[in-house]
Amino acid sequence: MQIGISSTLPAQNLHVFQARRASFKCEKSPLNPLTKPHASSQKPVSSASSSTELTRQHLSNLEKLLQKTNQADQEQVIKAPTNGSIENKGKVLLEGLNLSRIWPEKAAEEMSPRHLNRLQRLLSKTMEYSPRNNLASRWREYHGCNDWSGLLDPLDENLRREVVRYGEFVQAAYHGFHSNPAMSTDEAPLPRHVALPDRSYKVTKSLYATSSVRLPKWVDDLAPNLGWMTQRSSWIGFVAVCDDRREIQRMGRRDIVIALRGTSTCLEWAENFRAQLVQIPESDHPTQKVECGFLSLHKTPGAHVPSLAESVVEEVQRLIEMYKGESLSITITGHSLGAALSLLVADEISSCAPQVPPIAVFSFGGPRVGNKGFVQRLNEKNVKVLRIVNNQDLITRVPGVFINGEGSKHQQQEEDQREEQRNESFVSVFNMLDNNNLWAYSHVGVELRVDTKMSPYLKPNADVACCHDLEAYLHLVDGFLSSNCPFRSNAKRSLVKLLHDQRSNVKQLYTHKALSLNVERDRCSIPMPSCLPSPSR
Repeated sequence: MQIGISSTLPAQNLHVFQARRASFKCEKSPLNPLTKPHASSQKPVSSASSSTELTRQHLSNLEKLLQKTNQADQEQVIKAPTNGSIENKGKVLLEGLNLSRIWPEKAAEEMSPRHLNRLQRLLSKTMEYSPRNNLASRWREYHGCNDWSGLLDPLDENLRREVVRYGEFVQAAYHGFHSNPAMSTDEAPLPRHVALPDRSYKVTKSLYATSSVRLPKWVDDLAPNLGWMTQRSSWIGFVAVCDDRREIQRMGRRDIVIALRGTSTCLEWAENFRAQLVQIPESDHPTQKVECGFLSLHKTPGAHVPSLAESVVEEVQRLIEMYKGESLSITITGHSLGAALSLLVADEISSCAPQVPPIAVFSFGGPRVGNKGFVQRLNEKNVKVLRIVNNQDLITRVPGVFINGEGSKHQQQEEDQREEQRNESFVSVFNMLDNNNLWAYSHVGVELRVDTKMSPYLKPNADVACCHDLEAYLHLVDGFLSSNCPFRSNAKRSLVKLLHDQRSNVKQLYTHKALSLNVERDRCSIPMPSCLPSPSR
């Protein structure tokens, strides 16, 4: 049924409309790609143009319109390539179209194509390399001669790279142990191959720690053959030295690295719980004490291997003599138990030679090791310590957690106000004892504090294992800017290993996107790179 003009307009107005009809011109919609252009710019349209091409033009016109109405958020229009697949064309167009301005509720649930590209890059196994800056003129500063003053907050990019690099050495120690954890009790161990993260270093010595947990005397009398249950030697780390001339020139010295892994055996866990303070054997001051279990692992020899202390001193003395006359530095790094043993190793080698090179300790997630007398002992020996601490890592608060009252507020959240106030009064008393009692545990050195909640990828309520995980530590250090700034947007460290090891602690948005990007989590184990990438830029 066709409706005429005369049936819709009054008769008295019909002649007016007809008079103006001839001069009436329809304005073209700026969004309609089918609108014919002016004759001067008209071009023949191919009959083979598809709906995809029309969609491309429509999105392009929509973006231009949005740019005119939003001058504050003006962006350059991204034109689709003339060649390539339809998928690539649509992807480029979506990058140029800011969906958050049109569908804000949808943008809150989904990531923009730019963020998807970045996530895909971080989930890629391809390592990113950036130039290693020359540290020759400032290497002592980065090694802690001024206690890293002015380098921690905000975190200096060169120091960030050095911290992550030494953390990679600890990961190499973990890989070296888990590749062959068994050790014969009948014969001396064979030389062990270690895949270092940096080709410029070479391993010169394997290190072993012996757990020795004594059973009660009546148990020894009843079962004298249970020695295998109470004493065990395990490979715990290595000594490596820089052997590349160009790297030595870049760093300004030849660096000796001692890397120690964390707790990995049942007997090592048992040693961790021997938390009573005992006097250091070589100390003339009875007030200088360290934890009994850590000292046992450090000093106890095995059936076929020397003690950790003896091995380290022997190797460091040999390297100092070998490279006499050169500029040397000694860097000790460890995670968890390895962080605790790093302090004892630093104390041991600080007086092993007449002129010992500068000693620095980079520890990750380390517990307390000794009392304030031990702290004073290391300070007198000029041992520099940089402790990297995750704010949610409980291991960094032990031993001595009950002495200084940490964590008591969390335990009293569901109590009434009067009982909470009473407990807070006890906390203040314990804090006073912790600050003045020579027998209480104390931390050593300077602290670089990171926070799991600052990572955009990890859940803010991540579990204890994730907060103590070494890869999570390196992820947080790589993204750390300063104490009052969020996670840096140009962090370069891959998320593959973090997603593989801590998948339950990664936000669901990223785990789902990882699956949509065809990331197979069962194949996410990253091989140790032959050369260390730089995460600093």
